[in-house]
Amino acid sequence: MAPFGAHAREHKNGIIDLSQGTPIDATPEFIQTALKDYSNSPSYPVTIGTPELRAAMRNWATNILGASGEFDLLPTIGSKELVAWLPSILRAKTVLYPKIAYPTYLVGSMIYEASAIAVELDAETWPKSEIAWINSPSNPTGRVHSEKEMQAAIDYARKNDSLVVSDECYLSFPATGQAPISILNVAKGNNKNLLAVHSMSKRSNLAGYRAGLIIGDPEIISKIREVRKHAGMMVPLPIQSAMTAALGDEKHVSEQAVRYSRRREVLSTALIQAGFEIEFSDAGLYIWCTRHEKSWDSVSWLAELGILATPGIFYGEAGTNYIRIALTATDEQIADATKRILNSLQRA
Repeated sequence: MAPFGAHAREHKNGIIDLSQGTPIDATPEFIQTALKDYSNSPSYPVTIGTPELRAAMRNWATNILGASGEFDLLPTIGSKELVAWLPSILRAKTVLYPKIAYPTYLVGSMIYEASAIAVELDAETWPKSEIAWINSPSNPTGRVHSEKEMQAAIDYARKNDSLVVSDECYLSFPATGQAPISILNVAKGNNKNLLAVHSMSKRSNLAGYRAGLIIGDPEIISKIREVRKHAGMMVPLPIQSAMTAALGDEKHVSEQAVRYSRRREVLSTALIQAGFEIEFSDAGLYIWCTRHEKSWDSVSWLAELGILATPGIFYGEAGTNYIRIALTATDEQIADATKRILNSLQRA
């Protein structure tokens, strides 16, 4: 990416970096206040979370995700470290992950030297494994699993006594089409061999805080908790305070969802006029699109305009002809990117 980034920076009006899903909107003030209020934090944090945080996580899982039945919860240091270390913690020999996917699923398998297999979305085609990842809404595509697809993954977990982990970090940002749903909602209270992974990074603009959580099978979470306790994987108390506040409020989440929806609508119009076809992008904060050319050709075309996007090949061979464009830029930058694209068409 470095040469394309350097070229984009040469644009007379500067670079508009849409290659990373790094939130740029402000962390809500009430969450910052909760962090500051616990800044005097001399004692060690508890791995399982404070009573206040545990209550907030449980209420959120029940009321927002639709979780029911018996389940446990655990705060994590963001979701990425959980994704990366889960195969090691659970000693998984075989890990399944989607053919177009967030790279850390594969990296986590490599850390433990597990056998990693890229699979289709249809769980009925999956081989037996210790861990199978699903990701809805998907990074990078924004595709949302149907309830039928979720149920097939649950059936796979039951049939093979395998752990199915649903990465749901973008659940809060529906865009078009089918609304995202948690696997715990579909499970209808039977959470055996199921985990849902969530992050506060995008939902509450807390990427710098490193705050996430997992919800699901109490037996699995107990195993994870014991390892994390001894490995020092504890969320700092000020962060736990901030998480408690953030999980108790949905208004700021809805406001952020509107921002991303507005940016998606503005930029999509220009991309379509430039010959891109947008596929999926039904939720989350990315646009997944193609001009039926190699990823790098599309990245190069945008770099000429001072816009940096991510080649789809980064997410697997199936992304060869696609690019991922992040909506994590200011409204002004999105408007500028749109203008640059449309102006280039007038010059052509």
